[in-house]
Amino acid sequence: MSFTSLISAAELRTLADPLILDCSFDLADTDAGERAYAAGHITGALYLHLDRDLCGPKTGPDGAFRGRHPLPEREAFAALMRRLGLRAGRQVVCYDHQGGPYASRCWWMLRWLGHAEVAVLDGVWDGERTTDVPSTTATDWQPGTPLVGQIDAATLQKRLGNVRLIDARAPERFRGEVEPLDKLAGHIPGASNRLFKNNLGADGRFKPAAELRAEFQALLAPHGADAVVHQCGSGVTACHNLLAMSHAGLGDGLLYVGSWSEWSDHSSRPVAKG
Repeated sequence: MSFTSLISAAELRTLADPLILDCSFDLADTDAGERAYAAGHITGALYLHLDRDLCGPKTGPDGAFRGRHPLPEREAFAALMRRLGLRAGRQVVCYDHQGGPYASRCWWMLRWLGHAEVAVLDGVWDGERTTDVPSTTATDWQPGTPLVGQIDAATLQKRLGNVRLIDARAPERFRGEVEPLDKLAGHIPGASNRLFKNNLGADGRFKPAAELRAEFQALLAPHGADAVVHQCGSGVTACHNLLAMSHAGLGDGLLYVGSWSEWSDHSSRPVAKG
């Protein structure tokens, strides 16, 4: 049996040889996740750093700003996964200590490489932890056809009004009342706001699939799931909404990786508030 969206701690314990990836991170203290990993992590887990491992250069070959957390080159990320021991069919489990946004980014990126057997740990790990860093055995694994899609800023701007755009940021940032990170406050015109934390229940686990389905369907109407674009501040927490939709059985939308950080950097792009 393979897991492709969420996995519980109990289910993780049943796996024979998972590749476990600790993706814990803190935007305000970029070394915090690595320190937490060093202090204790799930046995067998390897650490991935958002800025070093799950992102690429912030500027493209043309010198244009690509957002705060652009994707790395696909082959570079594939090479990293080979070094960590990824092989066809091997179950990957991603987790973090922040409710899943960074683990969800890693989940999306592995699906971007064409690897289907990847899931995010639902809730917190309640078992033993270790400070031991496991050894790895490199493989010759090769990426396949992407299982997820993305959209760039120029294409999105042309399609505004014809897609269902969902913004995962906090409501006050979406409305343009505050903007602690990017050049301008506001949101992309036509977007709806769905704070990624709303995917979680009071216990810190994802809400049941049926509940998530009902909540997202209210946002999607009258468009279908194939016309959904997800974005956030920089293409990270949007993956949490993508994971929730997938778990709810609503398929895969598109990710606008540059998100608000890239969009708001260009004065020619429209901005909405409220």
